[in-house]
Amino acid sequence: MSQDTLKDRASELLQGAGITINGAAPTDLQVHDERLYSRVFAHGSLGLGEAYMDGWWDAGDLPGMFTRMLLSGLDQKLHTFEAVVAHLKARFINLQRGEHAFEIGKAHYDLGNDLFQAMLGKRLVYSCGYWAAADNLDDAQAAKLDLVCRKLQLQPGQRVLDIGCGWGEALKYAAENYGVSGVGITVSQEQAEFARELCAGLPIEIRLQDYHDIDEPFDAVYSIGMFEHVGGKNYRAYFETVERCLKSGGLSLLHCIGTNSAPAQPDPWIEKYIFPNSMIPAATQVTAALQGLFVVEDWHNFGPDYDRTLMAWYANAEAAWDHLPAHYDERFRRMWRFYLATSAAVFRSRRDQLWQLTLSARGVPGGYRVPR
Repeated sequence: MSQDTLKDRASELLQGAGITINGAAPTDLQVHDERLYSRVFAHGSLGLGEAYMDGWWDAGDLPGMFTRMLLSGLDQKLHTFEAVVAHLKARFINLQRGEHAFEIGKAHYDLGNDLFQAMLGKRLVYSCGYWAAADNLDDAQAAKLDLVCRKLQLQPGQRVLDIGCGWGEALKYAAENYGVSGVGITVSQEQAEFARELCAGLPIEIRLQDYHDIDEPFDAVYSIGMFEHVGGKNYRAYFETVERCLKSGGLSLLHCIGTNSAPAQPDPWIEKYIFPNSMIPAATQVTAALQGLFVVEDWHNFGPDYDRTLMAWYANAEAAWDHLPAHYDERFRRMWRFYLATSAAVFRSRRDQLWQLTLSARGVPGGYRVPR
């Protein structure tokens, strides 16, 4: 098929999303290399993302353009072989168990604390903030950490487990503000070292450990932004681990992204460049994995807050880029920009949600009063 024919087909599809090739609107697609069309039709989102990394196209408002694409269903019209392979891998191969569990740490979270410190703000919290009463990123993240503590009904002297503790900010907040001690586990060496330093002097232990291997009693167990790396084949094992470690009468909280789509459909570009071996859970998968283990006391969705969080990260990263080390080159910058922009669009279009589930093993006597 000729380039002109492919361009005409691309123009027709984009017009359906309100996007014009080389138009004047911020959400229009500015094409710098005509090979873009054949690359995208051959490789879908992978081709689109790699072409952006290579400088073949731009848009003044990337998140806005992607939101238009998603709202129109344009991505569903570009099913490619790479998408099929990613789907089959997620469905039939356990990519999150054993040595694979540590791959995400090496590939993403060990990129460099300097990058994440520049992007994430005052606190190194790499998950959705809670913007109900906040007007800036730092306050939204503090509000999220406090919301987690209040939902878990933390009390001084309790011992808590943070599965996927990141850089240790949630444990630090809980220890300083609610008087608890705790254990944090992570699969990232960089995060573990940073968290130990951050939490020095507090009754907190940070371990480089797979969650499957932990078997100790805790008054509360939570994970924030980690469940996306567990994988559908391990959801039951995750909740069995939580149930095994949770003392009688204790509460658990799960903070994770959830999808409206069918399970086990990772995006090929995200899989290759950002989050290898990751999977966004569907509600059907979560409820099946919970069955017989927990009562769902509360299921809270504040997905639109992730759009605001991601746009704050986007602005921080752009403002700081010239001051970051040289190994974050222009191609990496464009990769990171594409990642944050597409992620914001996913939440802005309501394709994905942000869930907080509060769980009890046998139900809270008299009922659970939901904090907001």
